[in-house]
Amino acid sequence: MNVFVFDIETVPDVDGGRRLWQIDGLDDEEVANVMFSKRQQETEGRSDFIRHHLQKIVAISGVLRVDDRLSVWSLGDVDSSESDLIRRFYEGIERFTPVLVSWNGGGFDLPVLHYRTLFHGISAQRYWDTGADDPSFRFNNYLGRFHWRHIDLMDVISGYQGRATARLDDIATLLGYPGKIGMTGKDVWRQYLDGNLTAIRNYCETDVLNTYLVYLNFERMRGHLLDTQFTAEIARLRSFLVDANQAHFTEFLAAWDA
Repeated sequence: MNVFVFDIETVPDVDGGRRLWQIDGLDDEEVANVMFSKRQQETEGRSDFIRHHLQKIVAISGVLRVDDRLSVWSLGDVDSSESDLIRRFYEGIERFTPVLVSWNGGGFDLPVLHYRTLFHGISAQRYWDTGADDPSFRFNNYLGRFHWRHIDLMDVISGYQGRATARLDDIATLLGYPGKIGMTGKDVWRQYLDGNLTAIRNYCETDVLNTYLVYLNFERMRGHLLDTQFTAEIARLRSFLVDANQAHFTEFLAAWDA
């Protein structure tokens, strides 16, 4: 079974904000501040978190497990356009038909991807199939909340109860993994304005590492991994991170060992 654990990082879609509210004469940071302010007005001050259709994707990272291979990387490169990142995401689904795994992917990542895919005019036939092209997708597809081609770990482990959900950082830390390192989602916009896309991509990769580790525990919990298999998968991941010899992976391993 092929598995793709994924995460996205987003920033305010300032071009969309300009178009919606006919904003002229302001730079990107000023437009975003308008968008944050409008969101606070909508929520009566409870939140400035911008709605899904006004988010722009700047990074998509993943852990791909295919046969005996394991990879951890970010799609495209720092110069890739948003549409290129999205196309690469769906091309992977077309090629591998993996089980998608996320943390709150059903509540955030996938809806944002849907809107951005729509705006860019990108076709993703395999992803949207509900049985018309492949009968095996009729009762198990990427869109069904209670299906298993996309496993939103936060949703499933909480028993689909909003009041029981938890943050990935909390669960990863409680399981003995590093959790957030160096950045949080709130830092992404400032890093983006400062041109630090590499830092954003590295942060996204450590997030999918935490998600993958939680996923392995989930698979053991539901009887899909024996203890020996679980230990082997942990060792495989650690070996990949050591061999990759990248600073953020080394930092992740150091925090894990600590």
